[in-house]
Formats: sequence, structure tokens, C-alpha cells
Amino acid sequence: MDTLVQIKNLNKIYESSDGNVIALNNINFDIHKNEFLTIIGSSGCGKSTILNILDGIDKDYNGKIILDKDIKIGYMLQEDALFEWLTVEENALLGLKILKKLNKETKNYTINLLDKYGLKDFKDKYPKSLSGGMRQRVALIRTLATKPDILLMDEPFSALDYQTRLQVSDDVYRIIKEENTTVVMVSHDLAESISMSDRIIVLSKRPGKVKKIYTITLTNKSTPIENRKAKEFAYYYDALWKDLDKNV
Repeated sequence: MDTLVQIKNLNKIYESSDGNVIALNNINFDIHKNEFLTIIGSSGCGKSTILNILDGIDKDYNGKIILDKDIKIGYMLQEDALFEWLTVEENALLGLKILKKLNKETKNYTINLLDKYGLKDFKDKYPKSLSGGMRQRVALIRTLATKPDILLMDEPFSALDYQTRLQVSDDVYRIIKEENTTVVMVSHDLAESISMSDRIIVLSKRPGKVKKIYTITLTNKSTPIENRKAKEFAYYYDALWKDLDKNV
């Protein structure tokens, strides 16, 4: 199994007027090519901090982040962050434009993604005319358009209603697998995590430590919606629930 990233002895301390706060304590794990890896844990345990460090947003840490050469990382935030004065197509192409990678080939690839997500008839519309689920799809497409090797997702479906969340998770999962994208997701939703993930890392409450890593093996693994019907699903749900600290 190819390893894209090695995280070794990762520690993070926040300084405050009340004294130093240890956010992460000796975090160790690898990220493997084409896997869907999810990090869960109680609020404030450092899940999003790990994503920020991986993306290079947060450089103030101790430990090592060893990346395979030429690795491109994309970050899908909780908020869609669409620009209201740009059309759906313009929003989807924005990342490519900023990176100066917008050309005929990349534009066509992005428009293809819009079509796959059911946004074909909305390309010339503005974000205000979209539902929450549609807005999130556009934001995801904007990230996938740059063809990242690793996609970081921080609670990507949390703003959606339950039914839309299920459908969008299926859409996202399908596209990710088709594009052979490696994913590291942060989630509070156990069912969502089990149904989408190859592995799940459980962090302890602050200071965040790796409490346990689960390899998720489901019979007849398919889409996230179908995976919830797998006979092993309840076992993983119960085990993860017992491993979580309070205030998830």
C-alpha cells in the first residue's frame, strides 16, 4: 500500500493569556493512497487542527509531516464560501484561475463535474438561487477541479438537512472514487464516517491523542447509503461510540 503522508510525533500548543494549551499530543499515523480516512473525536480535540497542519495553513507545530513528492492538497471547508456575484461556473473555476491552471482541458473537466452533480442547468445561475446541497456541491467541485492528490474535508455536509446530506455524501463518494482521490475527513457523524471510510482514527479529548484506529471492513461495500445496511455496521457504530469521549 502506497503511503502519501507520514505524520510523526505531531504536537501542537496554543499560547493564550491563561497559559499554554496542549491541543495535540504525540500524534502518529500514515495516509495511504486512494484511501478514505476519517478523524473523529470530541469537540476541541484537535481534529481540524490536524487538517490545517496538513494543508500548511498552520506551520507552528512540533513533529514531522513527511509528504510524498509533488503531492497536491485540496481543502474543503465547512462553509461553501461561494462568491455571490459570480455564477456557478465561475465559482467552480475560481481555484483553477487563482492557481493559473485554467485552460480548455481543465475547464471542460470542471464543467463535466458540474454535470455529474446535477448542476448542468445551473451553471449560469448565481449562488443565491441554489439550495444548500447545491452550494456544497459547487464548493466541492471547485476543490476537485484542481485534481488534488489528497482532499481534506472538514465536516463537509454539516450544514445540510438529513436527506440532502445522504444524497450528497453518495455523490461525493462516487466522484472521489472515480477520480482516485485520497481523502482525509473530519466528522462528528458516526454513521457517515463508517459508511464512507476505509479507516477511522479516534482521538481522545484534549489534548488530542490517537486513541484507536479502526479498519472498516463491510460486506459488499458499495455507496454510503447502501453501506449503512451492511451487517457489520452496527458493530462498528457501537465500538466507536464506546471509544468516544463525552461531548462529541
